[in-house]
Amino acid sequence: MEASFWHQKWERGEIAFHESEANPYLVAHFKELHLKKGSRVFLPLCGKTRDIAWLLSRGYRVAGAELSKLAVSELFNELGLEPKTFKAGKLTQYSAKDIDIFVGDIFDVSTELLGATNAIYDRAALVALPSGIREHYTSHLINISGTAPQLLITYEYDQHLMDGPPFSVIENEVKQHYESAYRLKSVESKNIEGGLKGEVAATETVWLLQNANK
Repeated sequence: MEASFWHQKWERGEIAFHESEANPYLVAHFKELHLKKGSRVFLPLCGKTRDIAWLLSRGYRVAGAELSKLAVSELFNELGLEPKTFKAGKLTQYSAKDIDIFVGDIFDVSTELLGATNAIYDRAALVALPSGIREHYTSHLINISGTAPQLLITYEYDQHLMDGPPFSVIENEVKQHYESAYRLKSVESKNIEGGLKGEVAATETVWLLQNANK
């Protein structure tokens, strides 16, 4: 999927994937990561999610990666923060108190640029990527985060009935990507009322991924 797809989505305001409030699964299950206040949470492909405001308001620090400069500008505006911006390799880094967002291709985010990461919250990144990219993405995420624990949200539905994103990522695929590095646990799974996008029957699952070596 080309970067232009997502740039056009933001420019046209076609952001039905953007939620106006913090995700209820984050609110319900974030505590299961057992993070101390001040811990730093990485949100890949973060957009301008309200989940960031929720995390900041509870004393956590946030890092994010996002392709769209427009989305990040709107994020800081909605947070009421004036970011400092500077070049970070091929990326542009937007920073304010307790928040760093890297604008550009997530595959240009390195361990050195990202810095210390205590956890990952992936609400809409893995499911936003076509199948051919997901293995590259998951291995990259493991590498740059040092196998930080994750809260991951996925959808499962008949991919033949609707094009993504969000794409269907079944349990076996989650295991394929992550089982060698993490202990996986499904902490909640629900059928989506009215179907995904009101079109197809789908299940939404919350995964807790803990480092297999700890």
